[in-house]
Amino acid sequence: MRNHTLVDEFILLGIPQTEGLETVLFVIFLFIYSFTLFGNLLIFIAIISSSTLHTPMYFFLGLLSIFDMSFPSVTCPKMLLYLSGHSHTISYKGCVAQLFFYNFLGSSEGCLYSVMSYDRFVAICHPLRYMLIMKLGVCVSLVMVAGLVGCLHATILTSLTFKLIYCGPNHVDYFFCDIPEVLPLACTDSFLARKVSSINVGFLALMLLFSVCVSYVHIGIAILRIHSAEGRQKAFSTCSAHLTAILCAYGPVIIIYLQGTPNPLLGTVVQILNNIVSPMLNSLIYSLRNKEVKRSLKRVFHSVVLAVRK
Repeated sequence: MRNHTLVDEFILLGIPQTEGLETVLFVIFLFIYSFTLFGNLLIFIAIISSSTLHTPMYFFLGLLSIFDMSFPSVTCPKMLLYLSGHSHTISYKGCVAQLFFYNFLGSSEGCLYSVMSYDRFVAICHPLRYMLIMKLGVCVSLVMVAGLVGCLHATILTSLTFKLIYCGPNHVDYFFCDIPEVLPLACTDSFLARKVSSINVGFLALMLLFSVCVSYVHIGIAILRIHSAEGRQKAFSTCSAHLTAILCAYGPVIIIYLQGTPNPLLGTVVQILNNIVSPMLNSLIYSLRNKEVKRSLKRVFHSVVLAVRK
């Protein structure tokens, strides 16, 4: 691949149809990105520092916070750099790395959502055997499988994309190296790469969404069988934050697939929502809707204030 590649860098043209708005976008995205890192870091620290949160549910939530800090970090720093007036160029290897980690972290986080759905299914449908089923070894194994699926998915897509020869135009009409924008720049036929990438992404997304739906159908049935309103409310509250996060993650993607004709502007908005806004919302969702996380966050803030006063 390296012997035949003539292009050694790509030029990211940025977010389509936003000429003249660079300064405004820089301020907005810098705030969102900073809030995302800060919010998810606080949740992670709260989970680590509180012994009452050392359960499978919060083990997965802590990993989700790591993903939500890592995923926007693949694209956002470079985007902020050129929005602030610096170079739009990205090296060939940098483009390869960006595409790989974007797909690796995105698909691994999707798998983690499915794992968290299964965790909630076990907690609601088999409460007496929950800690027996969701042992630490099982939790770690599920996370490892999610990571392996994400790595395999990203490796296939990245290999298909960059085994092609890039010898001509190097202007990527987007704000990061995404497959649909990179493949048209190839000097060789990219039909196979397009087809396999589309099928791979679509199949994985559908399978993950299907697994989430199956878990929540069983959870819904179990909740309806609970006789007391208080019991139903308590059971639903343990799933509401996770379900809201899933809707934020999959909702924009579903909108894209349901539209009649492709709309580039809508597609860009959805990408920005998935890349930058959704990771920020997760920290808000889990901190505002979860009493135990809020209590732990208050203890963290209290400890920080005491340390500063000393």
